[in-house]
Amino acid sequence: MSALQPVRGTHDILPDEMRRHRRVVETARDLAERYGYLEMSTPIFEFTEVFRRPLGETSDVVSKEMYSFADRGGEEITLRPEATAAVVRAFLSAGLTHDLPCKFFSHGPMFRYDRPQKGRQRQFHQINVELLGVADPLGDIEMIALGTDILAALGVLGRTQLEINTLGDLDSRHAYRDVLIAYFSDHRDKLSAESVDRLARNPLRILDSKDPGDRKVVAGAPSLSEHLNQASRDFFAAVTEGLDILGIAYRQNPRLVRGLDYYTHSIFEITTEDLGAQATVLGGGRYDGLVELLGGPPTPGVGWAAGIERLAMLMTETPPAPRPIAMVPLGAAAEGKALSIVQALRRAGLAVDLGFSGNLKKRMRRANKVGARAAIILGDDELAGNTATVRDLDSGEQELVSLDALSEHLVRFR
Repeated sequence: MSALQPVRGTHDILPDEMRRHRRVVETARDLAERYGYLEMSTPIFEFTEVFRRPLGETSDVVSKEMYSFADRGGEEITLRPEATAAVVRAFLSAGLTHDLPCKFFSHGPMFRYDRPQKGRQRQFHQINVELLGVADPLGDIEMIALGTDILAALGVLGRTQLEINTLGDLDSRHAYRDVLIAYFSDHRDKLSAESVDRLARNPLRILDSKDPGDRKVVAGAPSLSEHLNQASRDFFAAVTEGLDILGIAYRQNPRLVRGLDYYTHSIFEITTEDLGAQATVLGGGRYDGLVELLGGPPTPGVGWAAGIERLAMLMTETPPAPRPIAMVPLGAAAEGKALSIVQALRRAGLAVDLGFSGNLKKRMRRANKVGARAAIILGDDELAGNTATVRDLDSGEQELVSLDALSEHLVRFR
């Protein structure tokens, strides 16, 4: 293992990839603001209890994947494995429970110790949207609409599929849990060891198992839709009706689940077949029990998270690098004058690349390498006339421009 290599499960995001990441974040931020979601940020690490309490001691995230440690003060700290619990903690810390509804957009790195996968490293990045204080199905509809709008703006929606399901309210979910336990107990000998373990603590997660033997058992499992009460049916019908009104295509997937007890009603995922086995690019749902679980008053919530890496991989084109204006000074006198001109142009809002040394040929080669849109050539003749030669590097045309009018002249190359 070389200290010059990134740690396994992490990678450097170099400029080409970074432009894709920026496009994802900036597009999501812009659309979130149109929907009234305001950007916020939480610390990269939290007290471990912020994640342990809602995710549960026996969940895979807590038991296998969290980066947890004691800091020098003896506090138990965890690098955030997901954003929702941290956002809810911030909501409670700031005393915002009387300012409902609250609409938040955030983005940043998350950390999970897991086998590195395509589009999901141990340090990965997400965009997150959370809506707190809205119990109405309109909240679920808006959440899904925002997600699909972001994917459409990125040009990737046509390569994805929205899948939705309902977990019903708590009464429906508890009734279904009992039915599932009875069914899977009768088929215990056919389940994987992991699913046998889940049977006692989280039977809904068995429905999501990828084990071939488990999937055969799951195929015959009773459906949650058969155990929904009328209130849950009405809620889900309102959500699907809203999606129909907006023209948002979806597929109902009765096997789509969330194993955490604070999830209720709508859950959804947007998947793709273009990234191999790691198909989910966006996932979320309604979490009406989470705020209370973290010590706050009963407060409805709904939200989603989307992987920036996966969305960036789906984009067919890398956003182009900015095309600067190249400063090409010739001679010692021009070098000094060029420095002040470059600084003034940058302060005027222009991107300017200053080649640090070399003759005309070498500096023009540098201009081509950085994709410059134009070049400012400054030699002794130009200095004598208080001018600069401006060359359009696309057309090859050039003209003499007064230094006093240089900034205004270069605006067209921005």
